[in-house]
Amino acid sequence: MRLTIIAALAAIALAGCTDPAPAAPAADGKTRIFTGGTIYTGLEDPATVEAVIVGPDGRILGTAPPLSHDWSEDEVEIIDLAGAVMFPGFTDAHAHLQGIGEREMLLNLEGTASIDELVTRVEAELQGMAPGEVLFGRGWIETGWPEGRMPAAADLDMVSPDNPVILVRSDGHALVANTAALKAAEIYDITGDPAGGRTERDENFKATGIVIDEAMYPVLSLVDDPSYEQIQQALEIGARTYAARGWTGIHNMSALRDHARLLKELDETGRLPLRVYNAFNENGSEMAEGRKHETAKITNRALKIYIDGALGSRGALLIEPYSDRPETSGLEILSIYSLHNLMMDAEKNGVQLSIHAIGDLANRRILEKFEELGFGAGLRWRIEHAQMLHPDDIDRLATSGLIPSMQPSHAIGDLHFAPARVGIDRLRGAYAWSSLLNAGAIIAGGSDAPVEVGSPTIEFYAAVARRDLTGFSGEGWHPEEAVTRGQALKMFTTGPAYASFQEEDLGTIEPEKIADFTVFDRDLMTVPEAEILEAKPVMTVVAGEIVFDAR
Repeated sequence: MRLTIIAALAAIALAGCTDPAPAAPAADGKTRIFTGGTIYTGLEDPATVEAVIVGPDGRILGTAPPLSHDWSEDEVEIIDLAGAVMFPGFTDAHAHLQGIGEREMLLNLEGTASIDELVTRVEAELQGMAPGEVLFGRGWIETGWPEGRMPAAADLDMVSPDNPVILVRSDGHALVANTAALKAAEIYDITGDPAGGRTERDENFKATGIVIDEAMYPVLSLVDDPSYEQIQQALEIGARTYAARGWTGIHNMSALRDHARLLKELDETGRLPLRVYNAFNENGSEMAEGRKHETAKITNRALKIYIDGALGSRGALLIEPYSDRPETSGLEILSIYSLHNLMMDAEKNGVQLSIHAIGDLANRRILEKFEELGFGAGLRWRIEHAQMLHPDDIDRLATSGLIPSMQPSHAIGDLHFAPARVGIDRLRGAYAWSSLLNAGAIIAGGSDAPVEVGSPTIEFYAAVARRDLTGFSGEGWHPEEAVTRGQALKMFTTGPAYASFQEEDLGTIEPEKIADFTVFDRDLMTVPEAEILEAKPVMTVVAGEIVFDAR
């Protein structure tokens, strides 16, 4: 037996180690050796290794050159990668865990190709429902639909005159409701719009069915709140779904206070195969409650707030009006005065802010206020999305100390309609990943699922190809903003680790770090771009434990 190698590696790994955060222990108490495939460390040197040794505590003891397979099965388990390719664990730095689970449980309209198909699906779903029962679904997006428009109440009324129907757009910032739902929410006739929201109306001032951002709440209140059991089920299903896709971690945006306790229960009963970093809704009590429920896999540190809405529903806050709707420049969900107060409170209480901002004016307001208050990189505050930046603000953001938390798949979807929304010229600062990285920014890459699919391979492909899933790239897509594969890997490994204060434990494969690994059936760093989309997850490892195995 060659256990001397393990002992030597352990000694190297532990030298100088200062009280690292705990990782979940291996269930069987064995040391594991992952070998038999290409292993990318995420480091410059060595960039690849041939084996990774993981101790029973879930931390990496060391990496090694070729190893002979003559270990005792009583003490060491060899995990044969069988030619697959291992990376540091991929983390989705912006997603919504409950929504991911609910997408698997509710009416999922993802992939609906037209208004006709949407109506047909609603009609089929209504079969057997009692009159007055609410039908709720989400996931539609009108991009590419032959009708060239969003759906309307009149479309849904044809098949549902009696049942309220509420269908949320994929971005979560708009919905379409039928007349029954609009009347039940008391917004069908002329009513004032709330701050940060809008009900679209026709020339007779009747609601068309499209409701945006803060105006959605009266409509959504018609849907029964899920029970604790249903929320926990959605969280569990979401976590299992994500582990099976190759994600080892998720930054859970807009988490509810109940998520902290429910996730902890899942973890304590062995039903949480994922590392979770929660960013709670805007409420200080949720932060205080959340910190009571942290575990080795769950961190509750951040607060999620919204400055504006989404580009597709014209809620993103712009410096200049929308090109295709010049009467509006978007929605101000949070005033500059409220932002000032929230920033002051967060800095005082040691809370990390994750600030939703999509439009160029929304992003500029964050930069201006952050600079005015004299804050810096130590806070690690994040701008979630940072989709549209004025070109003058790119270097400014990169050097501000704020972290752009960006989702590559937004670009390959949004750019089908973004030229119409804002015009070609304003896209020069949109989805500007390469410019930000070259200016010194650290980007935390994510997906925004369930707004997007939530696939690590789609996000990786979008970052390096900057083309849609068919390979198309149109005017305004700015191919120069694509990133290298090395940069893309960092966006989903070291970037999220830094953005969650976990770079000492996560992001690379090296001694002392927690053994979170993502394994695919092919090499994302070398295969042709289109083949990245064909890559399949083979294994997902969290703290040394195999939580998903497709071998």
